[in-house]
Amino acid sequence: MILQYELTEENRRLCALAPGEEIYYCLPLDLDLEGRYRKNSFLVMTDRRILVLEEGVLTGEYLIGDWDAIRSEPQIGCGIVYLEGQGRQLLLGRYSARHLTRFSYLRRGMEILKQGRRDRVVSGEYERSCPKCGRALPGTRECPRCAGKKEGILPTFLGMLRPHRARLAVILLLMLAATFVTLANPAIQRHLVDDVLTAPEKDYGKAYLCIFFMLVMSVGITAVNVGKSYLCARLGSYISQDQRQKLFDRIQLLSLSFINERSPGELMNRIVQDTARIKDFMADVFCNMFTVVILFVCVTAYMLVLDWQLALIALAFAPFSVFLSIAWRKNIRKRFHLQGIKSDKMNSSLQDVISGMAVVKTYGQEGREAAHFDGTAEDFSRIQRGNETFFALFYPILTFLLGTGTYLVTFFGGSRTLEGGMTPGELLQFVSYASLMYSYVGWLSNMPRALMNLVTSLERIGDVLTQEPRIRDLPGAKPHPIRGEICFRHASFGYKSYQPVLEDINLTVKPGEMIGLVGASGTGKSTMINLIMHLYEVDDGEILVDGVDIRQIRLEDYHRQIGVVLQENFLFAGTILNNIRFARPQASTEEIIRAAKMANAHDFICRTPDGYNTYVGEHGYNLSGGERQRIAIARAILHDPRLLILDEATASLDTESEFLIQKALGRLTAGRTTFAIAHRLSTLKDADRLVVIDGHRIAEVGTHEELLAKKGIYYGLVQAQLQMQGKKQEQ
Repeated sequence: MILQYELTEENRRLCALAPGEEIYYCLPLDLDLEGRYRKNSFLVMTDRRILVLEEGVLTGEYLIGDWDAIRSEPQIGCGIVYLEGQGRQLLLGRYSARHLTRFSYLRRGMEILKQGRRDRVVSGEYERSCPKCGRALPGTRECPRCAGKKEGILPTFLGMLRPHRARLAVILLLMLAATFVTLANPAIQRHLVDDVLTAPEKDYGKAYLCIFFMLVMSVGITAVNVGKSYLCARLGSYISQDQRQKLFDRIQLLSLSFINERSPGELMNRIVQDTARIKDFMADVFCNMFTVVILFVCVTAYMLVLDWQLALIALAFAPFSVFLSIAWRKNIRKRFHLQGIKSDKMNSSLQDVISGMAVVKTYGQEGREAAHFDGTAEDFSRIQRGNETFFALFYPILTFLLGTGTYLVTFFGGSRTLEGGMTPGELLQFVSYASLMYSYVGWLSNMPRALMNLVTSLERIGDVLTQEPRIRDLPGAKPHPIRGEICFRHASFGYKSYQPVLEDINLTVKPGEMIGLVGASGTGKSTMINLIMHLYEVDDGEILVDGVDIRQIRLEDYHRQIGVVLQENFLFAGTILNNIRFARPQASTEEIIRAAKMANAHDFICRTPDGYNTYVGEHGYNLSGGERQRIAIARAILHDPRLLILDEATASLDTESEFLIQKALGRLTAGRTTFAIAHRLSTLKDADRLVVIDGHRIAEVGTHEELLAKKGIYYGLVQAQLQMQGKKQEQ
């Protein structure tokens, strides 16, 4: 999301920037105080001042140091922005609802500048409308209209064809052959009529020869079309497979923030449906596209040479048909975009219900979920029905108009033949070419639908492929064998950077130390774990690993040295053996069994029907929660990590299993830097240090005994849990 709009030179002169002063944020104040739209009005924040420009006039100038904060407040259909400080509030301006999220970032930006730092707040959120043309974005990061002018769909499509040049060359040769055969057949028919059937003397040899050549041409065009269609279908499958693989690879590279911003159904549609549309286009349209264009040009040229007056009559309705197709092009494009969005929502709804079917059945909400899905499916069906109705009416009308030209050609051409101006063979050839021309015009008039379908899919695919991961290897990033020292220096982070989840975190963890993270829900414990795993990057400050900035360590190498056991661990649909081996694919069966024994999983695995080859089912639902947890712990043990993350790792276990797992984890954590989260504080009493997070900041640090003696936040949490346990025992 743009936080610094471009200013004109005149507006920059009005800002009168001092030497060294920089503009950090520039947002539009597109409404006046009465709520009327206006242009050329901005709120500008430099590293020193806040400036208000209204329609090319500087109307306000305020020093950042004189005010406590800048606030934005949503109202009905709009928002206001104002300064707080000096015991009062100062209204700066009003903006439309489309900029509500944008102005929310200013508060965080001013806080950073008041601290004397020069970091800029960056927004990773999508724009809802194009900043250039103002059109709503159809589920893509860039505006298809504006991005199309810059890059173009044609270069994108040609880039997909480039790796398949050899197959494409064969297809083009077959297209030329189809063109030659199609043009030759009416010429043979003319020769048969004029030189054989209407000749004074019947030459049966010529007749048989013409019929033989017509048969050869018919067989030839069939063979060429079959070969052309087969090769185009295969080429489409190859291209579709290439794009599907690229999309999957790109999605795996992209940061979690991108995945979380998109629904699963939307991403699945782009990988499956949008790539399939490319295959369909190649098989149904591309295989005939060049043949039709070449034939249309050649047929039209021949008709003009043979009889230009009759040719103009034949072409009379073609421009009208082409005009209608071009005029409705944008409408067709919008229809396909909207249909794609509704399809995404329907698939996401279906995926959610299927994944959460156990919860749906538990609460007896099948009827409500069915009604909700029916509503989503009806929205999609309504758009689809409207589109199909439009095409069912639009194209037959064009076909009828073109068919009218055939009757005119037959009438005027027949009259000219009767008058001796044309031979019967020439009339037959002309009518044949006219019929071909009309069929080609009709086929070309259907092209906008196919092209817009393709363009929509290419835009949606390109939207993913052009994304750059927010977390990636920086230039010069190197492998780094982790010793285990983790250092937070003034680290702040928010999933929305204007709304920090962690603020000004300072903590140094020694190699081999076990750190327990404690705090109420929502204070940022899991977020801190995500930052350590480098799934997200801090907005401010830095995280050091063994004194090296975490961003300078190669991601693949870093993640290879981390082991994770979560409260709800994910198991893949496969065997127990493969799920444990996922952490280290080259591990031997003996190593896997050893890890399972350490995780107290070996005994229950041996009791399953197929042992380590037992199929765990989707998400591991064939196993109990405790069994899934122990397999995840075995997976972490097999990984032999240098950093270990435990997030409620024993929460799903019964008392006996928990005791055994705690012993296993004790062996696993020995000599490894470990971060553990547990709401049951008794499981963290043996940690080297406990870090209490409150109010999104580190509130207390110390051992279990030190924090109890301090009688602060941790002491209160322990007492609350003891009271809860006492009440449960009384019951």
